[in-house]
Amino acid sequence: MSAPSSRAELFLGLISGTSADGIDAALVRFHGDDPRARPELLCGRTFPWDSELRVRLVALGQQAQALTLDEVGELDLRIARAFADAANALIAAAGIPRHAIAAIGSHGQTLRHRPQGPLPFTLQLGDPSTVAERCGLPVVADFRRRDVAAGGHGAPLVPAFHAAVLHDSGENRAVLNLGGIANLTLLPAHGDVRGFDTGPANGLMDAWCLRHTGQPFDAGGAFAAQGRVDPALLARLLAEPWFAAPPPKSTGRDQFHLDWVEAALAGDETPADVQATLLMLTARTVADALRATQPRTQRVIVCGGGVHNGRLLAALAEALPETHIESSAAHGLDPDFVEAMAFAWLAREHLAGRPGNLPAVTGAAGPRVLGALYPA
Repeated sequence: MSAPSSRAELFLGLISGTSADGIDAALVRFHGDDPRARPELLCGRTFPWDSELRVRLVALGQQAQALTLDEVGELDLRIARAFADAANALIAAAGIPRHAIAAIGSHGQTLRHRPQGPLPFTLQLGDPSTVAERCGLPVVADFRRRDVAAGGHGAPLVPAFHAAVLHDSGENRAVLNLGGIANLTLLPAHGDVRGFDTGPANGLMDAWCLRHTGQPFDAGGAFAAQGRVDPALLARLLAEPWFAAPPPKSTGRDQFHLDWVEAALAGDETPADVQATLLMLTARTVADALRATQPRTQRVIVCGGGVHNGRLLAALAEALPETHIESSAAHGLDPDFVEAMAFAWLAREHLAGRPGNLPAVTGAAGPRVLGALYPA
């Protein structure tokens, strides 16, 4: 491994999260070779999915459809082409010469995440060879399966990036990503970094909002504000055994979907009351998990799409009155692109031959270099 230097490198990160609400693309400059080198977001964009394809992805995530092998192959290619189009559009928007970019880190679209059981697996589609061919750049992809092969959950992977850029030896911090699924990274002032999923976040709220209002998400929590939390429904949802399981743990849309919600309904709830209860479910499960694992947290740094839901942030603040809650923007990280930046960072770590996982987070047998390289 080469000695540290002040060399700046450009990487491009791509991800579509559990909500499948768009492809996030981030062009990132890293100042120096060290894993803790300061990342600078040069350009970030979210590119919407083709509407028909998004409907299909959401249905697949909800286990509402089965696929033939031919359909899997075709979907793998369609996702890859969308990712490549997003990368090329971002490069054009940034005005950066293509040859200046060291590599693309492409997460793909998760269709199934089953890291437990006798045959654990995780499945992301978006053929990286197609992305490399259409972009003319090296691609690092398939980040999760090596960790699963080593006995880990393959998720969450972003805590390693959080630890590199947001740790502070002067206070106990946590980073909360409010994507389709909520996950926490625990950054104690002194001690091991930990991280795990806490349960559903935008994924359930978006799906319920789309079904009952026709809108793809609940802007600002306005739909939830029309209803009231249903304590009995909230209790039934909180009774899900997964919430009581200790870390390491991860989950996805294939576990927390609308069929799961409907199984808990009494039948007389109003749609707005259910939305308010789903919002409170996210706040409660995050707060309960944080109190159980790092009760003396002083600061929670929030990123992901949920940072724009003021009602959700207010519910979190009420549930965690002793903790300061703020957007990652206060630390120079655009909350909409932290995950995409993380996969740019993971591509960089792969090329440097450095591990990208944290075994204390994922439960893997040890540190592993994540992903596979697909040359230009």
